[in-house]
Formats: sequence, C-alpha cells, structure tokens
Amino acid sequence: MKKSKKPWGGRFRESTHSTVEEFTASIHYDKRLYRYDIQGSIAHCEMLAKQRIISADEKKAIIEGLKEILADMERGDFEYHRDLEDIHMVVERALIDRIGDVGGKLHTGRSRNDQVSLDVRLYLRDEAQGILKLLNGLKTTIVKVAKQEADVIMPGYTHLQKAQPVSLSHYLLAFWEMIARDEKRLEECYRRINVMPLGSAALAGTSVPIDREYAAQRLKFPEITKNSMDAVSDRDFVAEFIFDAGLLMMHMSRLCEDLILWSSDEFNFVEISDAFTTGSSIMPQKKNPDVAELIRGKTGRIYGNLLTILTIMKGIPMAYDRDLQEDKEPLFDTVDTVKISLRVLTEMIKRLKFNREKMLAEAVKGFSTATDIAEYLVMKGMPFREAHKTVGSLVLYCIEKGTDLASLTIEEIRRFHDDADEDIYRVMDVQSSVDSRSIPGGTARATVLKRIEEIETEKL
Repeated sequence: MKKSKKPWGGRFRESTHSTVEEFTASIHYDKRLYRYDIQGSIAHCEMLAKQRIISADEKKAIIEGLKEILADMERGDFEYHRDLEDIHMVVERALIDRIGDVGGKLHTGRSRNDQVSLDVRLYLRDEAQGILKLLNGLKTTIVKVAKQEADVIMPGYTHLQKAQPVSLSHYLLAFWEMIARDEKRLEECYRRINVMPLGSAALAGTSVPIDREYAAQRLKFPEITKNSMDAVSDRDFVAEFIFDAGLLMMHMSRLCEDLILWSSDEFNFVEISDAFTTGSSIMPQKKNPDVAELIRGKTGRIYGNLLTILTIMKGIPMAYDRDLQEDKEPLFDTVDTVKISLRVLTEMIKRLKFNREKMLAEAVKGFSTATDIAEYLVMKGMPFREAHKTVGSLVLYCIEKGTDLASLTIEEIRRFHDDADEDIYRVMDVQSSVDSRSIPGGTARATVLKRIEEIETEKL
C-alpha cells in the first residue's frame, strides 16, 4: 500500500493532487493569523498540562518551541510551506521539526475546526478594539471642527435642493451621531466576538478531560460557547462585523460625497488640503478629491464582502464545512479597508478650509426662510395648511418678479396676508432662522454648543 503524504492522511491510499493542494491552500492569506494561532496553542498547552494530559516537561518544550517559531515569524525569518495548507498545519509542522514527536501532543483535545474559529475570534477581537480607537479619533476630530465653526451658517439641503439655513456645526455633528451609532454597534458586536470556542473540537466536543474555562481564562475570554456544533460552524460574528463596517463605510462615503460636491467650483464651500488631493495627468489646473472618491468607492468593496460571507453561510449544512475557509479574505479586506479609510478621513477633516462667506451667501438664496414665514403666520393664528399655501404663492410672486422674499415691501406682502407686520422681516433673516430652532436637536447655535458640551462631558 502506498503511504499517503496527506496531512492527517492515514486512511488515504493516494497523495493529494498538486492542483488540489494549490486550490485548497489558504496559507497565503491566513498566515496573518500566526500570532493568534500560537497564542491559542500556548493557552491550550497550559491547559493540557494543568489537566495532566501532558507532562510539565512536555509543556515546557512545546511552549518554548512555539515561542521560537513566533520570534522567527515576527522577524520575517520563517518559511511558509504552501503544501501544508494553512497556518495551523504550518505551526504544528514547524513545532514537530524543532522539538520532535512531543509536538504532536499539542493537538490533543482540539480540531482545526475549533482552532480556526478561535484564531479568527482572537484576531477580530484585537482589530475591533483598534477600529474603536480610530472611531473615537474621528469623533473627536468632528467635534473639534464643529466647535471651531460654531458661527458659520450654510444652506441645508433636501433632494439636493436648498431647503433651510443651518449651522455648519449642526451639519458636522450629524455625522458625529452616525459615527457614534457605528461605535455602539461595534461595541455590541465585540461582545459576541469575545466568546471562546476552543474545546468544541470537530463538532461534538472531546472525551479528553480538558478544562475549557481555564483556557478561556488564559485567553481573557469572559465566556465560552455553549454548543460545540454551533461553535465550529458559527461565523455570525464575522457577518455582523462586516455589516457594521458596511454601515460605517456608508456614513463616511456620505460625508465624502458632500466634500466632493462642496469642493467643486459650483459649490465652492470647502477646500480640501493639497495633501489629500491629486492632479490630472493631462489637465494642469485640476485638483481632484481622489481620497474622498476612493473612500466612496471602497464602500462598495465592503458591501461585496458582506454579500460574500452571507452567501457562503446560507447553504452550509451543520456543522463545519470547508466553505468556511472563504470567510477570511472578505474579513481581512474589510478590516484593512475600514482602518485605512478611518485614518485618512480623520486627517483630511482636520485640514479642511471652509469658505464661510460663500456658505452664508448661498444660505440666503433659494427662499430658504419660506418655512420661517409660514411658521410666523401660524403663530398669528393661521392654520399651517393655509400658511403653506400663502407662502407658496408669495414665493411664486417673487420668482415671477425676479426678486427674493427679503426685498419685498410690506405692502406687497400684505397682498397675500393682511395682518403681516414689519416684524415679518426678522424671520426672513438667516441668522434669526437658525437661532429660532432652539428645541433639543435643533440647529440653533446655543443648542449646538450645548450638544458639544454634552459630548465633551460624556467623554470625560
């Protein structure tokens, strides 16, 4: 009988076809899990020794071997062999090569099925913490800029048409609220990531008397999984993370879309720093908002990653299936994309230069205080529907005459409403319009500054 060259290949008569080895290998991307694979293996080894499944000397040899491998990997002085499929086999083979057959005892009481789930959870736990720090940095930057621009008035838009005047700070804090929700979602996701699956083995647990709680304690997991079949086949936490990342990228993309529009000559509301723009290969005058455009474009990658993981999961029978190997590339790409996008957007926002005068000038246009006039008439006792119609007729009159609301005489206004007084001109002023919206959540300067104070207090 021909001896099999397969890893774990005792029951096979033939070696793996070279094309299959290439097709099934994941080491070229899952090698980034090496720290977590060794971290989990050390904790597992400590647990095996505690349970007297391996001896103290065996424990010492295994842990010293694992630490040597880690040191070589950290230095970049380690050769990864593709024929060993994945990071788990690479580490185990290197360990056996260094310390002999005793290295084969490390796999007692576990399977690659629970091992890979552990590695991904350890990895994502660290990355989620790093992303939370980046989110906090973006939130802090937004608040700082909002505080600096507290006196700036700009046109607010609906349907990309001028709607009502708002403060620039209020606009910026809208994105703070979005990012704050992203932060809370990721914090909640983190709790579901932070559950230890080790000890679930292939799918049914193990008859070896391991101590899962001890291993969890060594790895700083607050809880362990409750069902071994679910534990090895669960990638909900991966899908949830990518979904949360998709919402975060969508929020960043919306901000970037506004900055792209605002930096055009047609708006001229903001100048993006030269450090975050690029030139044209043919047009010398161009200053293109490529960084903002790339964040907007990379958002689609995250959506694709979410669809990938959901499609992988939708038809998998219980419990572990090799399809789950395909979870890592979309996950790794999502992590990398979100991190660089957060870093570059935060730095870009710090260097924005707002054209305050242009924003104010545009806020006056487009009959932006029409709603204020309607609300003025309501306070005079007119039903809102009638006030809406009256002001609509007044706007049409201005359009036909080629003028704006503030330029109308009181006599012209009284053609549409007999009881209008001179104080109606006060509500046509954009500053008064903004300051009048002082209800909680409104755009008034005092309200916005109060919200900034609340945010800064909460951070303390």
